[in-house]
Amino acid sequence: MAQCPRGQGGVGIANPEDDSPNMIVYRKIENVVCRLQEEEGGVAIRTVKSFLSKIPSVVSGSEIVQWLMTNLSIEDTAEAVHLGSLIAAHGYFFPISDHVLSLKDDGTLYRFQSQYFWPSNCWEPENTDYAIYLCKRTMQNKARLELADYEAENLARLQKAFARKWEFIFMQAEAQVKIDRKKDKVERKILEGQERAFWDVHRPVPGCVNTTEMDIRKCRRERNPQRVKKCVYGITDEGQPPSAAQPPTHPCRTSTREDVQKEISFLSTQLDRHCMRMSKVADSLMGYTEQFMEYDPFVTPPEPSNPWLSDDTSFWEVEARDPNQHRVKKWSFSLEEALKDPVGRDQFLKFLESEFSSENLRFWLAVQDLKRRPQQDVCARAQDIWSEFLAEGAPSSINLDSHSYDRTSLNIREPGRYSFEDAQEHIFQLMKSDSYSRFLRSSTYQDLLTARKKLPTESEQGRRTSLEKFTRSMGKSLTGKRLTGLMPSS
Repeated sequence: MAQCPRGQGGVGIANPEDDSPNMIVYRKIENVVCRLQEEEGGVAIRTVKSFLSKIPSVVSGSEIVQWLMTNLSIEDTAEAVHLGSLIAAHGYFFPISDHVLSLKDDGTLYRFQSQYFWPSNCWEPENTDYAIYLCKRTMQNKARLELADYEAENLARLQKAFARKWEFIFMQAEAQVKIDRKKDKVERKILEGQERAFWDVHRPVPGCVNTTEMDIRKCRRERNPQRVKKCVYGITDEGQPPSAAQPPTHPCRTSTREDVQKEISFLSTQLDRHCMRMSKVADSLMGYTEQFMEYDPFVTPPEPSNPWLSDDTSFWEVEARDPNQHRVKKWSFSLEEALKDPVGRDQFLKFLESEFSSENLRFWLAVQDLKRRPQQDVCARAQDIWSEFLAEGAPSSINLDSHSYDRTSLNIREPGRYSFEDAQEHIFQLMKSDSYSRFLRSSTYQDLLTARKKLPTESEQGRRTSLEKFTRSMGKSLTGKRLTGLMPSS
């Protein structure tokens, strides 16, 4: 088994001067893996006898889990298994009989990966390398090297893609097989397992996570964008073997003053960027959940019954009539919630009419309707909205800032569903900051909220009808004062 001396410049040792985003993670993992393989203090690597053969250089999953708990001060077994699975997903050790790179706390046998195949070497293998590997597997008459279904599909796809140079790939695979046959049987068996695990990392089983993919934001922060791809078997996608005598095609460019200024500007922007603490985000999410919990019929059963779980539609019939306190209260959460409710939208429109500013909401609703119109009606409807609300001398002119008006004027030259997006957003913010707060303080909303306007019961209506008949029979000589005395007290 390969040793891990930090002082020697081995192939698999991460360069401490490499500042690529994943390299810090690789260094930490490799430190743990090296400790795992130490002769004193590591796990016992042994050869296990099977029914007809021997399995060299393996260790059980339970031993790895036990070592992680003992040496990394992990108390929970599940946490140790999770950490080991993360290390296995990067290919530092692998199960000898499974393509899924994960750690199990049982007698499953694992083998450590060679330093040559460690991901800290910045491997970016080409599809031609993968084609050679799969082609080489088909040449070896062994049950353990038989291609899986997804590998057979990949081989057929690669053979179709590289049809013109498939003969060259086949020759390379033959040469590799001849070289492998000259090696010792035990060494060859170990190398075959390590090579298979390498490709399980870079071409994983469908459904497994590819740990070699790098986030696009990390790629932008990459300090060495001119990094040269490494070829596993010595050929590139163009089919030509790399030559050490050839100079690099893209030489590294030295940083200029402009590059440094751009980097300083970018870092300054990052320092000024607003970041929200996780505790505040969690508090906000909890507050939102608590606020809307009573409005979720699956969390809080509604009265009289939940129509989504039963055949009773009384809940919808009640909702279709005048809103109750529970429904009116939701309008105060935000302007969006008030406009979602048809009754809330109508009440808000009536309030704006009383303030002579209903054109704002009518414009917002017209733009919302424009977004849902058929494509053939969009152009004509957009012109109608412009003529009614934004054109010079429009009958329902709205108040826009110069920036929104200029953007909308430019967009209306080629009308579309989103030509009024800037104007609509400006009007919405205007209603939200001004009219909406006054609507919540208005007597109309307060009456609905406190349910002071209650519908009269059937008995009250019957008494009032009888009283009206009695009043008409007595004539109009009955004074208002006496009429009040005759009415029953509520």
